[in-house]
Amino acid sequence: MQTGENIQALRKIMDFTRLASLLMLAIHFYLYSYGAFHEWGWTAPLIDKVITPLSKLPLFKSELLSKAAAILLLAISQIGVKGRKEEKINKESVIAYLITGVLIYALSHLCLSFQSGNKQVALFYIVTTLTGYLLILTGASRLSRLIKITLGKDIFNNENETFPQHEQLIENEFSVNLPAQYILKGKVRQSWINFINLFRGLLVIGTPGAGKTYFVIRHVIEQHIKKGFSMFLYDFKFDDLSRIAYNALLKYYKNYKVKPRFYTIDLDNPKYRCNPLDPESMEDITDATEASRTIMLGLNKDWIRKQGDFFVESPINFVTAVIWYLRKYKDGIYCTLPHVIELIQTDYEQLFPVLQMEPEIEVLINPFISAFINDATDQLEGQIASAKISLGRLASPKLYYVLTGNDFTLDINNPEAPKIVCVGNNPQKIQTYGAVLSLYVSRMIKLVNRKGQLKSSLIFDEFPTIYLNNIDGLMATARSNKVATTLGIQDYSQLKKDYGREQAEVIMNIVGNVISGQVTGDTAKQLSERFGKINQVKESLSINSMDTSVSKSTQLDYAIPASKISTLSSGEFVGMVADEPTNKIDLKIFHNEIINDHEAIKKEEAAYQPLPKIREVSEEEIMENYNKVKTDIMGLIEEELARRNPAGAIVEPKKLARGQRKQPQKKEKRSLSL
Repeated sequence: MQTGENIQALRKIMDFTRLASLLMLAIHFYLYSYGAFHEWGWTAPLIDKVITPLSKLPLFKSELLSKAAAILLLAISQIGVKGRKEEKINKESVIAYLITGVLIYALSHLCLSFQSGNKQVALFYIVTTLTGYLLILTGASRLSRLIKITLGKDIFNNENETFPQHEQLIENEFSVNLPAQYILKGKVRQSWINFINLFRGLLVIGTPGAGKTYFVIRHVIEQHIKKGFSMFLYDFKFDDLSRIAYNALLKYYKNYKVKPRFYTIDLDNPKYRCNPLDPESMEDITDATEASRTIMLGLNKDWIRKQGDFFVESPINFVTAVIWYLRKYKDGIYCTLPHVIELIQTDYEQLFPVLQMEPEIEVLINPFISAFINDATDQLEGQIASAKISLGRLASPKLYYVLTGNDFTLDINNPEAPKIVCVGNNPQKIQTYGAVLSLYVSRMIKLVNRKGQLKSSLIFDEFPTIYLNNIDGLMATARSNKVATTLGIQDYSQLKKDYGREQAEVIMNIVGNVISGQVTGDTAKQLSERFGKINQVKESLSINSMDTSVSKSTQLDYAIPASKISTLSSGEFVGMVADEPTNKIDLKIFHNEIINDHEAIKKEEAAYQPLPKIREVSEEEIMENYNKVKTDIMGLIEEELARRNPAGAIVEPKKLARGQRKQPQKKEKRSLSL
């Protein structure tokens, strides 16, 4: 017990042992340098009488044995010493004192080989031996004052924040498995990231250069094609991912029961043509509403946060009416986005009478016709002009060519005709191409998310560059239809900017699987909180004039702090996986480095075959199609107006309207009857 009496007794025992060590060393000097002591006059009969019997003991028959006994007693006296700790004392100085002292103390006996009666030799022997003894004593005392707890050895708390991770491979017909390695208590261990259920969604996050594509997305593409998935791939920097998909299909083509076709949509260099407003896929007016909302919000990203406003909903409704009119006209012969654009650009005096002939859109166009008849020009322009201006940006001959053809349909997971479709964007034309590709994605999801279809994989690189309405609904309902969704984003703030805070939060929270490279700010904080806390050991050291105390405690702290996520290296990822009832995963959180065989990937990419060239489209064909679209709409207007007013000329309504505008004093309302 740490009582005062026990401490005092311990000190007396240590002092006695140290005194015995010094006494034994003094007897050793007296016996082995007796001649020198006699010459110095330091001998006495009484001392000789006491020491002579001691010299007969075995301990003093050898000079080395007696010196060793003295050092042993000194060591024993230092065992219970508790010196005041000093931070300035380091182990290197302690080792230096001890080694130097032991060497001098041990080698000093060489002096005894000289003439023992020589006073100079005896004096030198005694001095060197005492010097070694004092150095050993100094080193031992400094050792007791050395702080043995090195709290600063893990200044970044790396070892304390390590935790066990899943090390077994779990593979099934839908899984994506990534080999990795992690550190646990200073040891490198092998592990696996098992995405066994991507039907619950996968969110891949990381700043540019974090390795999203190289370490994650490319493996999702290759492994899903290997397992017979149909696929829709949004390739932001076309054709980086498309080449991976195409060559993976060539490699695993035999794995499919029904061989899939490979298609690309390249708006810069048209090869295939696909009409996203295919009349066969538009069953009712709600499909037209969905297409209209997607294209308008894709062209005006700031409208996403203003949905419900009058001047946002009005152009959407107007475009809906035009789309559905073209769907009903001659069973959808002109139901394409280019025809919608050209029809909307028609003068109101011709457009409104034509639209009035379709009763299903009467409710949608009545507000616009009312504003036109009542000469509310400012209101009408505010409602429709935004649609005209936005859609006018898409009036490109190449876009018209791609959007008016029908080389394939978007039902990629059709069991009878599976497809792998890659749509390419151009980073320099995001505002224009993004809206068109958003329409493709929206229509594709409508066809894919059905029962009885093949398993399919939807991969969106740089997801915020397109607008996908109701993406949360897709991931919530498509799981049972075997639709795996992978979204790649750079940062939560990017998603929030393009989709709005509420939609961004829904996307972040509804995804079951998350893998993130280096991110900062709110994204890192959100992920850190999502991964939860682990039990960590905390140590503290207290030094005072009397004693040194070390305390240890455990507390819950973040398993992967935000600061750690902000400093991840390329190829290093953190995340969480989702399991399923038949494949339970206890350790869902991971912080590891994905292992890629860089040489094998480099060799494989060098052998990649380029995307197939289906056909070369000439400028003449593109311009011919562009002019045909305009001619089609002109013919439609003429035909419909003639059918409505067989006896009159088409230009009469314009003349009548102008005449009415020249007589404001009569305050006559416009009339659309012909």
